Formats: sequence, C-alpha cells, structure tokens
Amino acid sequence: MIEKNQIKAAVAAAAHKVRETNPMAGSITNTVTIDFVANAQLAVGGSAAMVYLPDEGEALVAAGNAVYLNMGTLFPIYEQTIPATAKAAHDAGKAWVLDPVGLGIGSLRTKLLEELKPYKPTIVRGNASEIIALASLWDLLGAEDALDRPRGVDTTDGVDAAREAAVALARYTGGAVVVSGEVDLVTDGTTVVRSHGGSELMSKITGCGCSQGGVLAVYATCADAFTAAVAGTSHYNLAGTRAAAVATAPASFKVTFIDELYRATGEEIAANPMSVEEA
Repeated sequence: MIEKNQIKAAVAAAAHKVRETNPMAGSITNTVTIDFVANAQLAVGGSAAMVYLPDEGEALVAAGNAVYLNMGTLFPIYEQTIPATAKAAHDAGKAWVLDPVGLGIGSLRTKLLEELKPYKPTIVRGNASEIIALASLWDLLGAEDALDRPRGVDTTDGVDAAREAAVALARYTGGAVVVSGEVDLVTDGTTVVRSHGGSELMSKITGCGCSQGGVLAVYATCADAFTAAVAGTSHYNLAGTRAAAVATAPASFKVTFIDELYRATGEEIAANPMSVEEA
C-alpha cells in the first residue's frame, strides 16, 4: 500500500509538470460533451485534440503521450476507429484512458468493449454500474453477470458496490481505475484512495464524467497511472467544491467549475481531502 504523504507529493508533482509542459492528450469522445472535454483539458494545463476517423486516431497516438476513448455516442465508423486507436496506444506503450459509458446499451458498444480487453487501458473511469459491468464483461468477477442492469450516464449502484470490480480491473490492466460517485474511489489494485469533494451540481450538467476522463488523460502524459488517476480526481473534486461555493445553479456552476480547474495549484490539488486504505 502506498502511504498518503507519498501520494500527495506525487500528485503535486504531476500537477506542476502538466502546467510546465502543456502536454497534448487527444480524445475520441462523446459528441455531446466535446467542448467541455477540450476546455477542461485546457483549464488544467493540457492541450486538446478531437478526432473520429480511423487514420486520425492512430496519428493522435503518435502525436501525444496519451489518448482518451469515450464510448458515449457511437457512430458506425467507431467500429474501426476505437479498436485501432487502442491497439496503436498499446503497441506504442502509450497511456490511454477508457470510459465505458453506457455499457449494456446496444450490441456495438458491448462488442467494442470486448475487443478492447487485450489492449489493457492505463486508466478506466466510470460510474459504479459501468465499472461492475466492464469487469463482468471481461470475466474478472467469476460467474456474476452485471450486464442486465440499466446503463447510461446514471449509475444504479453505489461506489462501494463497485470496489471489488475496480480492484479486479486494476489488477488485470496493471493500471488504475476511477469510480465516480458521492465519494470517488481510485485504485491500482493494491491501494484504494477515497477522494472527497465535488458538488451535487455536477450531476445537473452533462459532461462532468466525460471531461474528467479527458483530464485523466492529460495527467497520464506526465505521471504513472495511479498518480494520474488520483491527481485528476482530486483536481475535479477541489474545483467542484470551490465552484459550488460561488455558483448555485447549473449553468453558472459549469462556467465557474472550469475557472476553478484553471485556478487550482498543485499544492491545493494534493491537499484535497482523501483517505487511503489497502485494497
């Protein structure tokens, strides 16, 4: 298990490195939230690039040190683009972040996520239901079948219900898993961090989860999987807490949230409340 002080020091260092280097993390993401993803990546100190064609995905991997794949709004061409991009990242030894949005809705999404298993994402980010469903789809939870639960952007399970699935996914991939919820859970399969903060208003605007995935990819260009996952989650929870202290309605919250992503320093991000336990 990694000690809390070590985690905090690594998070602060990662945040400083992102600000200093302005790393590019490309995305193939939900069309509903492209603008939010790009602006969040810019606000934390990264650079954004959004594509959807198969040859562009492979070029995106070559151009940066991390890529973000979000399964939110799928088009037929993604049947080529998403596996090709994941394979390119895996083969090049570059980080990639997976958000299995809506797993269980439609055959294409399930097929694509089955195909992604061998490419072992560096970070998986999702709500509790999505994390349970992905671990089940990849046969990491024994005989349990979680694919018949309702899926979408809203979870039907609590974060603690996904702890076993998150640990199993992290151990399989050798990376990290982020489970979003009232108190977020981050694990590398040996250590579990519970990150506090955020705001209920985050559930009143579309794209907080998608944009967090893009930010995790930015951090993954500058840090190991677990540090990147904790840093991106802490950054989000800090900004959510601060934005909620200023804004009281969804539209103003979204604008203020992006501002607070921009304002947060490495030390402030590292100091966001967290607890640490053994997986």
